[in-house]
Amino acid sequence: MTERSQTTEGTAVRQTAGTPHASYGRGFWVKLVIMAIINAVGVMIIFSAAQAQSWGILAGMAGLLIAADWVYFSKRALPLKYILPGFAFLLVYQVFVVLYTAGIAFTNYGTGHIGSQQDAADQLVAQNEQRVEGSESYPVAVVLPEGEDGGLLGEEELGFAVVEDSQVLVGTAEQPLRPVEGAEADADQVTSVPGYQVLDREEVLDRQTEVAELRVPFGEDEAEGALLTQDGRTAHVYEQTLVYDEEAETLTHVEDGTVYSPTEEGLFAAEDGTELAVGWRVFVGFDNFVTGIADTQTAGPFFEVLAWTFVFALASVVLTYLVGMFLAIAFQHERLRGRRIYRVLVILPYAFPGFLSALLFAGMLNERFGFVNEVLLGGASIPWLTDPWLAKLSIILVNTWLGFPYMFLVCMGALQAIPKDSLEAASIDGAGPLRRWWSVTLPMLMVPTAPLLIATFAFNFNNFNLVYMLTGGGPRMEGVEAPVGHTDILITMVFKISGLASGQATDYGLAAAMSLVIFLIVTVIAVISFRRTRSLEEIH
Repeated sequence: MTERSQTTEGTAVRQTAGTPHASYGRGFWVKLVIMAIINAVGVMIIFSAAQAQSWGILAGMAGLLIAADWVYFSKRALPLKYILPGFAFLLVYQVFVVLYTAGIAFTNYGTGHIGSQQDAADQLVAQNEQRVEGSESYPVAVVLPEGEDGGLLGEEELGFAVVEDSQVLVGTAEQPLRPVEGAEADADQVTSVPGYQVLDREEVLDRQTEVAELRVPFGEDEAEGALLTQDGRTAHVYEQTLVYDEEAETLTHVEDGTVYSPTEEGLFAAEDGTELAVGWRVFVGFDNFVTGIADTQTAGPFFEVLAWTFVFALASVVLTYLVGMFLAIAFQHERLRGRRIYRVLVILPYAFPGFLSALLFAGMLNERFGFVNEVLLGGASIPWLTDPWLAKLSIILVNTWLGFPYMFLVCMGALQAIPKDSLEAASIDGAGPLRRWWSVTLPMLMVPTAPLLIATFAFNFNNFNLVYMLTGGGPRMEGVEAPVGHTDILITMVFKISGLASGQATDYGLAAAMSLVIFLIVTVIAVISFRRTRSLEEIH
């Protein structure tokens, strides 16, 4: 019998002819533990996706797990071991988010259209219950069933115990009220029930929301009504005014017999057009895009806001870049003393949180009490934030103040890469400072900074924080029904017209559609810009 040893990727492998045997190093066991954790989390996500019937997430997660196990336990996939984590995060945080947003954009998802048709029917039935006129009030005890081992079964099994005709009745949301032997009561208040734990007052208050939502059927027949309580002390009998027919998928009003049938808009509607408030999510095609772009309420402000968004993003990039580059060139001059101190002072605005600086400027630019009008302009009354044009100017100037330190740092580093020979040659040829900057410095600076300028444009295209904190999008446009202001950019307009800003009914489908439009605009601009920046590579 022979024995041989082999070392592969830091793992010692010992093999005996005839009786293969392998021993692994510490690195292998560390990898095994990490992969076990990743697989456990992945399997948990798969089970959750299966319960929620999210088959796309289930398939994607299963594919990622299989790929990860193959890549990290195979010796033939070394490059993929470095690529897979980034690829996985790209799928989860970019591709999935875009696809999910696109999916919502083609639905009526929003307030009143959250779940499925069955969810809507259940919600309508639960909402349309009324107390039975003249019904008795029952002192109620909130109970929790005990398991065979004496432990509690769970929150979903919360129930009521009441006394009727000197007999204790107990029931849960799934089990109608039924007599229980051996229970004890003090007058009409149940104090103990075999197999159940009677919750005390403090426990009931801790679970007040669950108790208020609990509905215990009074009998097998739904027509007998159900017990409900608002305070956990006294329950009353309620009866349904709407009954759902699962086969016909209709809701029928008990008193007047009106039948509400499902519509293509995701609502239950009667023949006379009356619609019930709660609906469900359905596919609506391009309706959300049409509403956002061509609707009479939003079409006008949309194109005005779109134009302003381009102006704001371009002006912010150009001004911050020019100011940052000017200071970087100035502070590079050898005759300037204290350059380090100046550089630190210039970077200071970059150290403060952007939204906090925006709030600070909002106070400083206040027309009546702001520092700018009161101190710098001797008590002038200039409407910096309430006049449409001044408000736009204020936003651009404040954004320049907040953004130029970043450009200063970028340009300061890029200037170090410019060969001094080129500038000296230009000087010998008789070029002045402005000519040297235009013909030599600026083209060479654009080579490394052009991608950053594109990224800055994309960032400012969606610079929600600055606009919302400084002006709130105001002043509001006159004659426009939609709540849109003169300084709103597309992302803040989406936030408002979708109902997310007002706390009223939300329209996530519309918000997703408009977000998708913004995404496509930024993507097209970025692709075109990156293609055009290839010409800069020829400068060197």
